[in-house]
Amino acid sequence: MVSNQPGFLFATGIENSIPTIDGGRHRIDEMEKCGHYRYWRRDFDLVQDIGIRFLRYGLPLHTTLVGADRYDWSFADVVFPDLRRRGLVAIVDLCHFGLPDFLGNFQNPDFPAIFARYARAFALRYPWIQLYTPVNEMSISALFSALYGWWNEQMRSDQAFVTALKHLVQANLLAMRAILEVRPDALFVQSESTEYFHAMSPAAIGPAETMNARRFLSLDLNYGRRVDSTMYEYLLDNGMTREEYHYFLNNNLKHHCIMGNDYYQTNEHLVAADGASTASGEIFGYAVITHQYYNRYRLPVMHTETNLCQGPCADEAVKWLRKEWANVLRVRNNGVPLVGFTWYSLTDQVDWDTSLREDNGHVNALGLADLDRKLRPVGIAYRDLIRDWTEVLPTQSVCLQVPLALDEDYPERGGSRPRRLPEPVAATAAPTNAE
Repeated sequence: MVSNQPGFLFATGIENSIPTIDGGRHRIDEMEKCGHYRYWRRDFDLVQDIGIRFLRYGLPLHTTLVGADRYDWSFADVVFPDLRRRGLVAIVDLCHFGLPDFLGNFQNPDFPAIFARYARAFALRYPWIQLYTPVNEMSISALFSALYGWWNEQMRSDQAFVTALKHLVQANLLAMRAILEVRPDALFVQSESTEYFHAMSPAAIGPAETMNARRFLSLDLNYGRRVDSTMYEYLLDNGMTREEYHYFLNNNLKHHCIMGNDYYQTNEHLVAADGASTASGEIFGYAVITHQYYNRYRLPVMHTETNLCQGPCADEAVKWLRKEWANVLRVRNNGVPLVGFTWYSLTDQVDWDTSLREDNGHVNALGLADLDRKLRPVGIAYRDLIRDWTEVLPTQSVCLQVPLALDEDYPERGGSRPRRLPEPVAATAAPTNAE
């Protein structure tokens, strides 16, 4: 029987990315590409076999949110009760890189309010769910869709980027508030890409500093933190009004949040004098960059994504797992309340070698298991790591305990008080951020 004490949150994920490409005419559905719709029971078996209890998991938004206030719960009504029966705790990912066809893309101002009503409907239907990532990687969604021209609206302008970003963050905030009306003890794991930009020369210091300020925008707005003067001018110059800016300052729900940070080898960049950037590979590493984000926001941290291709020697991913885990322990031992770690994702992914910009069907060996659902060496290594560290971490760390109501939500796993559907309550009042 799985203990109902959460301890450290060892997790994996099943990716539900759904961006569109080719001018919005073609959708990339990672759950379909990776076979999850067909093999979801085997995927959940794998999670249990590895010894993982926490699963970053969400629905295909484009087939669940089928219209304004219209929902198709047919897939959800099968998978979420099964997760609960197994005692697997979902960190529910409601929006992952794309929108349903009727909403179009992130330039649509109707998106935040419609999405928030969807989030509330989800929370009412599955009241045992406590952990959410309402909008995954808000910054990456805006960058790839509206500044780099890769996904969804496929635009390339600062104004389009700011528009997408403010809609994404507003959707995240409204969804959090809507969920809290149903589940006042909900916790939000804000999975966001943690980045750093290195200047290649003295002439590149200015562009690199601008990019290093821009990397914080999504979380600054989400947590109601005042942006620096350069970013304030940037936002106002590109379409954000003073009223919109103050909305973000005054509507944060930071006290319900865990800062989820994602780190890959591609998260650090070299910047040239003309502002062009390329991937640098790991220079600072996870521990250094996580301290930068923690010092800015002072929130509990969860390492919510990492992976590396298995590689020709078949041990590259294992070595990366060990390196990331060593960084996690270093961060914790330095006094940062780091509450969980995630290898993302459970199975191999498809077409991430082109950042989902092309539909090539190219399998990327990044998972704990391959697409035949056979464990890779990194899956075995992660299973062993979880076994060895689960009992040690809660007692040999300064880390706080995540306040999860597992006894009420998963009574068959050892609890005695099943959760009843709560009556809706007023939205949690967020104090004005004094930073």
